[in-house]
Amino acid sequence: MDLEKYERDNSRSCVLASPVPDQCRQEPCCLGIDEAGRGPVLGPMVYGICYCPVSRKKDLEDLKVADSKTLSEAERERLFKKLDGAPDFIGWTLHILSPNVISTSMQQRAKYNLNALSHDTAIGLIQHALDHGVQVTEVFVDTVGPADKYQEKLKKTFPWSGSDCETESRFFVSCGQCREYLRKGGDIASVARDRVVKGWKFLEDLGEIDVDYGSGYPNDPKTKEWLAKHLDPVFGYPQFVRFSWSTAQSILESKAAPVLWGDDEEDAGKSSSHSLLSFFSASRDASKPQSHRFFLERQLEPLADL
Repeated sequence: MDLEKYERDNSRSCVLASPVPDQCRQEPCCLGIDEAGRGPVLGPMVYGICYCPVSRKKDLEDLKVADSKTLSEAERERLFKKLDGAPDFIGWTLHILSPNVISTSMQQRAKYNLNALSHDTAIGLIQHALDHGVQVTEVFVDTVGPADKYQEKLKKTFPWSGSDCETESRFFVSCGQCREYLRKGGDIASVARDRVVKGWKFLEDLGEIDVDYGSGYPNDPKTKEWLAKHLDPVFGYPQFVRFSWSTAQSILESKAAPVLWGDDEEDAGKSSSHSLLSFFSASRDASKPQSHRFFLERQLEPLADL
């Protein structure tokens, strides 16, 4: 897994993929999708897919990949080597969503929440596999939000899908069969996140910086300590931090320098500050009658008042 493409500019999101096995271009395939790093306040969220021919499901299951969230970093690396070591029938793709993209999406004027971002990322990965010739016929995905609405969205996006999970639907959302296939995508996503967080290259010039930031989850004492220590009162946090998270926002509001916006819509009626446009308009004395445009354009002024 070569992360150089992402590390060159970790302020942006990035898609990485293995070569597509020839067998996956020729036979019906199953595909599992899972994520790593949805909850942390530090680092990226990574979505991963793993796919193989339906005829090789048993071979995939024999790799005995456990839920990545229950494993140590070393165990996840070992299991990824198993998956990556079978390029004749297993392929994978990653979408690394940078913390900067997550935060700016959530705080832009037209809100783009984490659920919508997750849905679109999963859909994008399925489309990526299809675009690269993978013969996808079964998709296993964990729910984000209500399962029925998520499945309906998937079926509308990919009209070739079946009707529902109980019949022969090609989309299986949070059903009993999902977990085995989600683990593979989740393990690949977790390994990528582990490596990115461990080797994070700060784009900001921060000098000597403490990299012992714990798990990155908001309730981790080490993470809380790191956030408190590396807050700049004017510029806030480096792009490694998801500043849209309530944990980061609380610290910013209590310890950073306050910023007052004169054109804040909520305070527009209460603010005593002048509008920006007022500095570009000539002041007028309301007590005096205004000259006609004819005289103003010719810069004519009366010599005496009648």
